[in-house]
Amino acid sequence: MATDYDELRSDVKEFQDRSLADLQSAKAPDARSVVRELDETDALDDSHGPGGEFIAEELTIEVVPQAKDEFTCSSCFLVRHRSQIARQKDNARYCTDCES
Repeated sequence: MATDYDELRSDVKEFQDRSLADLQSAKAPDARSVVRELDETDALDDSHGPGGEFIAEELTIEVVPQAKDEFTCSSCFLVRHRSQIARQKDNARYCTDCES
């Protein structure tokens, strides 16, 4: 007798039918209630950081002015030492990284 290997096994087919019946009989939440829940949680998340933790500390950064031997690259806008000037054209300086 020839065997059709593409046909589902009877135990697998029975499990799939049972799973579908279980899903159809399950009480799914109303779409409006889900949207309402999401809106409520979004409103609460405004004061929290990316990990859900509350951030109440002020960040301070010391800004150091550009030194006389430094320049700002006109392509990548990074502050570089003047030894990294690759090209200078019309008061615009370009670093070696941008020119390579």
